[in-house]
Amino acid sequence: MQHIPILVIGGGIGGMATALALAKAGFPAHIVEQAPAFGEIGAGIQLAPNALSVLDGLGVLPALDAVAVRPRNLVFMHADTGRHLTTVDLGTPFQRRYGRPYTVLHRGDLLNVLLQACRADERVTLETGRQVVEITDLDTSAEVHFADGDSYRTDALIGADGLWSRTRRLLSEDRPITDTYVAYRGALPMSDMTAPVEPDDEIVWIGPHKHLVQYPIRRGELYNQVAVFRSSRYTPERELTDTWGLADELDEHFALSCEHVRTSIATVNRDRRWVMYDRAPLDNWTRGRITLLGDAAHPMVQYLAQGACQAIEDAGCLAHAMREHDGDVDKAFAAYQAERIPRTSRVQRVARGWGQVWHDDGDVIPALRDRIFGRRRPDDYTDMDWLYQPVAS
Repeated sequence: MQHIPILVIGGGIGGMATALALAKAGFPAHIVEQAPAFGEIGAGIQLAPNALSVLDGLGVLPALDAVAVRPRNLVFMHADTGRHLTTVDLGTPFQRRYGRPYTVLHRGDLLNVLLQACRADERVTLETGRQVVEITDLDTSAEVHFADGDSYRTDALIGADGLWSRTRRLLSEDRPITDTYVAYRGALPMSDMTAPVEPDDEIVWIGPHKHLVQYPIRRGELYNQVAVFRSSRYTPERELTDTWGLADELDEHFALSCEHVRTSIATVNRDRRWVMYDRAPLDNWTRGRITLLGDAAHPMVQYLAQGACQAIEDAGCLAHAMREHDGDVDKAFAAYQAERIPRTSRVQRVARGWGQVWHDDGDVIPALRDRIFGRRRPDDYTDMDWLYQPVAS
């Protein structure tokens, strides 16, 4: 049985950022990923200033800037009427307030930048094709057993193994919760867009039980689209099947939308649907020398675009705690979760509420939403400070 000082399960964005942050803090980090190669499924991802401040500390911003786009505005429109609701200026006032720009890019580009940085650091070890089948808590260490019969013993185990985390089962018997919304997402060459688009803006079209998000990625060469709707065919018995939230429902939900949205929906990738899941916040992420990170700790619905951002914050906080406590894992894990649980729990809850505000089909909430949106100035960031102000690490 091989001894690994710090083992990270999961080679996604959260796991990769964690290994890099630990290495920058002077600690060796070993990642095991079950897939045969490191990679991200999906298309666009949004990085707010709170995440970019951590990534800046990891030294990867120049590489990210080479493949990313900085939107000029975040524009909210009504999906059915086509009416403008509000605009958030993401330019100079935004950057002056938060110290970083708002950035959008391809998920694969973000992971590749982190992967190359990890490969360049001799303190990071990367393994793929490692399927974890069992995790054992030994109080002052942990054991991880793999499908090929190998085992590792580690002084610190970080479960960054996503929504369906095996590591989380040691701490909770809960399971992911769906609000019956599904997403279809993908990117296509900018030249293939048939609807007129604003190449410097991110646009969010919101309406009853649906929304469409559009923005450029990969230096403006691709256009990312995410279409989300609430399936009327969902039942608990069907949850883990592919018999609900299908492409014909996608077309049905957006059939009464404005012309721009209908034209865009026709070009949205139909190859795969993503069910929207989160979980209820936990009040403890740690057991012995095992702790959780990213979606394994706090999966959230996408409406604040903070899933990856919060995982990156986790990475910075955990590495800072390890450095502050001179590698004392027990003290570092305790400090890490004491700082992170209140914040991530709030983000999880607010994300749920924000989705309800976007999607409500009643008379009161949409009217209030549109009235408030219509009164705010493009440079009014009051309601964003709690989320975008960089977190100290």
